[in-house]
Amino acid sequence: MIVHARLSAIKGIKLHEWIIRFVFGGAVCVVAGLIAQRFGPVIGGFFLAFPAIFPASASLVEAHEKQHKAGAGFDGTSRGRIVAGIDALGAAMGCIGLAGFAFVLWIWLPRAGLAQTFILATLVWLTLSIGVWLLRKKRVLHR
Repeated sequence: MIVHARLSAIKGIKLHEWIIRFVFGGAVCVVAGLIAQRFGPVIGGFFLAFPAIFPASASLVEAHEKQHKAGAGFDGTSRGRIVAGIDALGAAMGCIGLAGFAFVLWIWLPRAGLAQTFILATLVWLTLSIGVWLLRKKRVLHR
């Protein structure tokens, strides 16, 4: 599998889908802020590792796939759920990298400079993200 970006897909996103993503993302950030106020920044920070637009993206991915299959004369319910599940797996893998990034910042910011800590956290994020992706590719993280 080759990872690539299809920027032309952005043109197919409707205005209401952008609004849904924005509202869900904002709501997740507000909830994380409220949790941080109540339980402290360490606990609240863990909730910021949650991909803010994931809930909206998963439902929109499923709806797009169902619509695509319906256009071909098929019921896309099952396919939509599968594609949304694959999207969820990718989000979960991404959260592992983000959690590693946050952990390094939490541990090292009080002890080292911002630039060094940020570089280290970015390298940890990259290593974890690629490592989890490679483990999934080798089916270590597969049923």
